Amino acid sequence: MAHKLSRITLAVLSATSLNFASSVLAQENQPEADQDVEVISVSGIRSSLTNALAEKRSANNLVEVIQSEDIGKLPDQNLAEVLENVTGVQITRTAGVGTGVQIRGTNANRTEINGVSTVGSGSGRSGINFEDVSAAIISAVEVTKAPSAKTIEGSVGGTVNLRTIRPLQLDETLASIRVQGENSSLSTDSTFTPRLSGTFGDNWELDAGRFGAVFSASYSEQDVTAFRPRTDRDNSVASASGVASAQSFDYLPIQFFVQDYDNYEYETKNFAGTLEFAPNDNTKFFFDVVINDQERRQESSRIQASGISGLKDFAAPTGFETVNFGSLDGVNLGSIQAATQGVIPLDADGSDGNLRFSGDTNSRITKSEIYRLGGEWTGENLKFSVELASSSSDTTTPSFNTTLNFINPNSPLDSATLLANAELNAANADNPDWVELYDSNENGTPFIYDLTGGALAFGIPTGDATAPTAEQLLDPANVVLRDVNIGRNKSENGEDAFRTDFTYYIDSIITSVDVGYRYSKVTSLLDEISSNVGLRDIADSPSGDLFSELLVAGPDNFNDADGRELYVRDFLVLDAERVASDPDGALAILQNAIDQHGGSVSIDAPTSSSAGFFDIEEKTHALYAQANFEHGMFRGNFGLRYLQTDVTSTGNSITEDGDGNQLVSQVTTKGDYNFVLPRINLVADVHDDVVVRAGWGKDIRRPDFNELSTSVTFSTSPNPAVSIGNPGLQPEEVTSFDLSAEWYFSEASVLSVGFFHKKRTDLFVQQQSNPFEDSVTGYRDITDPCEGGGIFNPIADVNVFGPEVGVGVCVPTTTQINDSGETTQKGIEFALQYDLASFEDDLGWASGFGIIANYTIQEFSGGEAVNGATSRANTVFALSTGVDDINVTAVQGLLDLSENAYNFTLYYEKYGVSARMRYTWREAYRSTDFGSTSSLPWGFPVVQEDRGQLNASINYDVNDQLNIGIEAVNITESEVEQSCINEGALLCYQGLTDRRITAGATYRF
Repeated sequence: MAHKLSRITLAVLSATSLNFASSVLAQENQPEADQDVEVISVSGIRSSLTNALAEKRSANNLVEVIQSEDIGKLPDQNLAEVLENVTGVQITRTAGVGTGVQIRGTNANRTEINGVSTVGSGSGRSGINFEDVSAAIISAVEVTKAPSAKTIEGSVGGTVNLRTIRPLQLDETLASIRVQGENSSLSTDSTFTPRLSGTFGDNWELDAGRFGAVFSASYSEQDVTAFRPRTDRDNSVASASGVASAQSFDYLPIQFFVQDYDNYEYETKNFAGTLEFAPNDNTKFFFDVVINDQERRQESSRIQASGISGLKDFAAPTGFETVNFGSLDGVNLGSIQAATQGVIPLDADGSDGNLRFSGDTNSRITKSEIYRLGGEWTGENLKFSVELASSSSDTTTPSFNTTLNFINPNSPLDSATLLANAELNAANADNPDWVELYDSNENGTPFIYDLTGGALAFGIPTGDATAPTAEQLLDPANVVLRDVNIGRNKSENGEDAFRTDFTYYIDSIITSVDVGYRYSKVTSLLDEISSNVGLRDIADSPSGDLFSELLVAGPDNFNDADGRELYVRDFLVLDAERVASDPDGALAILQNAIDQHGGSVSIDAPTSSSAGFFDIEEKTHALYAQANFEHGMFRGNFGLRYLQTDVTSTGNSITEDGDGNQLVSQVTTKGDYNFVLPRINLVADVHDDVVVRAGWGKDIRRPDFNELSTSVTFSTSPNPAVSIGNPGLQPEEVTSFDLSAEWYFSEASVLSVGFFHKKRTDLFVQQQSNPFEDSVTGYRDITDPCEGGGIFNPIADVNVFGPEVGVGVCVPTTTQINDSGETTQKGIEFALQYDLASFEDDLGWASGFGIIANYTIQEFSGGEAVNGATSRANTVFALSTGVDDINVTAVQGLLDLSENAYNFTLYYEKYGVSARMRYTWREAYRSTDFGSTSSLPWGFPVVQEDRGQLNASINYDVNDQLNIGIEAVNITESEVEQSCINEGALLCYQGLTDRRITAGATYRF
């Protein structure tokens, strides 16, 4: 992450690129008639590489194509991981599964299927979720980095187009079926989950013309698991503080522990079908349909050690490490000691720290549909096409999340004492002289921790007289209900589009002229349906024996990933499968438990939130004109794209009447904007085997819909930041320049190098506003408004941020703004693909080998939007730097950008054996995805450290019809590490991911 490119280096390398050969990717997404380049009749690694290179070489702009090795067989099972093969592309993962794609360091990309815009399950602009589409129904993937005038606007890094098989291009009947099973090394629910897919396609000569059809379908289940330990140490004990835990040096004590067990179960159904009819050689009609249906069920659990920050003044650590914070924006933040080992005993009165057990069932059920109907006609000098397309995604996110407080029977404040205190407090409610007794629904549990050896480990100290036993931890009578958060959010996204394109062919340097028009209507609706209840008094919190039928022991294999000895093995959670399948029944049981206990709180069924609703519609008219040229060794295109967009946004305005009753009224706002986007691409075939490319163009990126909304969602926890929309966001503008060269020195072989430069204005940047925390007590404001920053959350637990237990506290906020400064992304991409097949006479069996390698160097600079340290963090920095009034800020930069990344693939194909091994590595990058929360304890995005991953596969052709194979993902179980402040500074999070093995067979009829 520390690597920087000097201007001189960039100049030299970009000039050198004219003598070598180019980088990667992407082909403009043209109408269907221009995509007749697919090859279906051959199979295998080598043939797919050869066909992809031929398509790349003939393109008039920067394009990379990955073609399937056989029917429904791309290099990887997951589409995000397929794209990771491409130079300049990195991916992010959820529990080890590829879910996010960054092209040239940015998430601001578009996804299409057969040239049709797709919409996602959330409020983003990038299109369909990659985990929603099985690679089994996709025949090729292409990435456009240098758009032409006819390319639909909306991408900063590149446009991804997923292509399915075209039936009129088939020269033989296609019929195949694949059966596979997948195993996860960390999951406990199953041995192998099924993957099934099949394809049938053919075409026929009829009296009325030629007719073709292709149908592909897939069904898959996936069970993935990741363990995520987290430790917060964003607090301080000064050597001069005089407290019992003070040392001869300043240090960071323990603030918070989390042991997060994430499990996701996917069930995905995909169907892709295409009908084509050509009544004559000049005319063709087509109809495409792609239907995706996915259920992602989360069955996760989380153990939290809370309230321990209040014990920092007497819980002295026994081990320390030196943490070097490095520099932010040129300010050296110095170094400080940090706790690594120790025991945190009970508070003197037995009230802290607190042990909590949480169960999360945040599921997502998405159905997306894409339809395309159109036709084309080609005359002697004129080509005409028309297309209607519709893309939709309807999603519900059912959730039933609960938190249980463990009531330690060995604490002086055991459950009997707490209940007795509650009764005395109630009996003396009218006595002004009564001193209220502690009657919260939590008490103290001791903890032990060991953060040495790169493991964030904590547990319960055995042998401590106040420590609970395994039997006590699993006793339903020792847990009480704390939080119930139920959601059934609904989002509906769609895009309807009409386009028509004309091409006029000219016999001159200008070979053809393209003009076209596109109309699109994009809609996004979110209806937040939720119920959040927080119980904070023992009088309202039923014990687990009143709802024991819902309780199960949590998973006890948290040490399977790294063999750690220290962790919380025994705990109770609500049965995730039961509450997910029957949430109303579970709700009734919990309410009955509260009633039996004598509590006064009702858990309401989820209802629509007035503050959590928006409905946005965009209508865009786009016109383009593009000239295509070819003369001598030069070819390419140039043109303009003009777009005009009208935006209508509907949300709720919430006020109160004189009696404090909520008044809700719908408010509709309208706006519009227009852009002119010039684009040019130049290709020079300077030699029989050398191609040089240059591209320049402009594009825009519209803000995500939720970033425009003013809806607000609160959590019962005081830690997550509340996301607040910004309806004043403007589209981001990007001006791109590309220069590359490609040397095709052998069959299925290329050496390339390329340079790119992107100037971005109005970049979307996330800002976090943190509430003020007292440097001594750590307390926040617990009244509305929050003068010191943040927003008042009326349902959040006060926890350690106030003098008394209660609900309602100031919490952080995040919002997106347009950076007022200009930013620049630039980089160099190297690629090498070399196949040894032509050396069969010399190498024999070894001629089956080949390699694919790429390396990307990129950097980001500029920008003026800054992040600021929290008040607690500034207190720490005052100790580490000796500057008492320090206020640390830093320009945010571009999130999810790795300055260095590479892929290396070794493959072998001969004698019926097809094998591939790929190692992918990306350097550290900034991220706002921090463990199980989006809040940033220090006020800055965390740094996800360098990480590599090894995948491999081997297949064998038993005969011409039958193929068997096995694939492995994350063979070495490479873990994720995140550091706070800077790379390699303070380790605060780990992600321990699983190894996944898939075995199966394919039969081709």
